[in-house]
Amino acid sequence: MTKAAQTTVEPDETNPKIDPKDTSNQIKDPSEWTTGGEPMTGAQASYLKTLSEQAKDPDAFSPDLDKAEASQRIDALRKETKRD
Repeated sequence: MTKAAQTTVEPDETNPKIDPKDTSNQIKDPSEWTTGGEPMTGAQASYLKTLSEQAKDPDAFSPDLDKAEASQRIDALRKETKRD
């Protein structure tokens, strides 16, 4: 084994993936997103359009939604179309 492959973690170092005090990677409500006010992503727009068509609810899609609004509508439509 090379020295690079023999990396060890000191016992006093915390691993953010398993540290229960580190909440930075937890799922947050879209209303709490720091980027929630930015325009929705292309992936969100595509998925939201598809879900709105499947739910036969064309008004669920609006190109003016921000990331947080799009996420909330996607969640609602996924439940409605049973795509959870």
